[in-house]
Amino acid sequence: MTRTYAVVLAAGQGTRMKSKLYKVLHPVCGTPMVEHVVRNISELGADKIVTVVGHGAEKVQEQLGSESEYVMQEEQLGTAHAVQQAASLIEGLPGITLVVCGDTPLIRHETMQQLIEHHQDEKAKATILTAMAENPSGYGRIIRDAEDNVSKIVEQKDASPKERLVKEINTGTYCFDNEALFKALKQVSNDNAQGEYYLPDVIEILQKQGETVAAYATDDFSETLGVNDRVALAEAERIMRGRIAEKHMRNGVSIVDPASVYISSETEIGRDTVIQPNVIIEGTSKIGDDCEIGPSSHIKNSQIGDRTTVHSSVVTSSTIGSDTAVGPYAHIRPDSQLGDSVKIGNFVEVKKSALGQGSKVSHLSYIGDTEIGTNVNIGCGTITVNYDGKEKHVTQIGDDSFIGCNSNLIAPVSIGKGSYVAAGSTISKDVPEDALAIARARQENKEGYVQKLNLKK
Repeated sequence: MTRTYAVVLAAGQGTRMKSKLYKVLHPVCGTPMVEHVVRNISELGADKIVTVVGHGAEKVQEQLGSESEYVMQEEQLGTAHAVQQAASLIEGLPGITLVVCGDTPLIRHETMQQLIEHHQDEKAKATILTAMAENPSGYGRIIRDAEDNVSKIVEQKDASPKERLVKEINTGTYCFDNEALFKALKQVSNDNAQGEYYLPDVIEILQKQGETVAAYATDDFSETLGVNDRVALAEAERIMRGRIAEKHMRNGVSIVDPASVYISSETEIGRDTVIQPNVIIEGTSKIGDDCEIGPSSHIKNSQIGDRTTVHSSVVTSSTIGSDTAVGPYAHIRPDSQLGDSVKIGNFVEVKKSALGQGSKVSHLSYIGDTEIGTNVNIGCGTITVNYDGKEKHVTQIGDDSFIGCNSNLIAPVSIGKGSYVAAGSTISKDVPEDALAIARARQENKEGYVQKLNLKK
């Protein structure tokens, strides 16, 4: 079986991005561009992936980790020079080498596979991935002979008027016989205006040697988009968002308005879940079956069970059980755990807290650093006072407790199982099980007081 290698070109800084972040690390649908490329290559089952790094090398390696091996291009002297840096790892090995730019996140692994298969079928030493462009301006053109073989790649500036009419363009992705590639790389010259070593020169060298050079045309031009600036980044994001939405819809998810929804490439969504307009789902979120994610909700790195509703709310790095309702206008902050059949109502904020099955916080409350048992009712306006100005403290509320409206629970404090806290109380001592806690000033009415005030005016 033919061995397959891949070289990912990721050494450029990307000055046109005008960013402190290195170009290939800019995210598309939540995942850095270079990681999209490497993951797609990994799906091919490549025997070895070599990423050529330069600017931001440490950051790129930190992002990709063990998904790739790495070589350094100290000076950016062109694409052929970049591939040459991989010689220490793969030169002389029999097999096929795929060369892909790290700023082309939209190339599918299926297209890469088709490119490799075409390369093998044609018994070629080099195969170019091409595409048909409605407006090919700025791209290198693929010039074919009468037998439909590739005769040359001509750059826009060097093309004749007739050649400029050609719509088949070079995408910058190639498949090579690995041994032939590295032999030809040693013959590439930098005798050009930029003084750089260009990978397309390998094509000309192989042709002059009488070797077969083939081309495989993808039928989706958008796959070939290279991201060099923020405009192209936004376009890549738009295309990727559409792909992700389509994947989920074909898997049984209803997305009311796909154009308005953002779903990360790593999100999982169960069948018969409905995603309403203007929803953002980021990171490694997982949403169960039969859920409804209501308008303008924002979910990040969170797990949501089956049949749960999140309406116009924010959920971050938390776990929500099944048959639970959140919102509208709730904020579930990191490290929160909501059990099954929990209700979190409007204008409720939950931070680093756990709520047991069937518990409810229905309105206008702050629950922070709190452990709430099962079937607990938290009245409107309740606050767990968790911060003393220096440290955070925990509030514990036992099963089947009832916390009346406008209560302040000053942590650290424990509310016993089955107990009641009277509305308007400020609780600073532990409450035993099955007790009623009342902590508020006695009401006193001063009759005629307003009339006396008026007489003083």
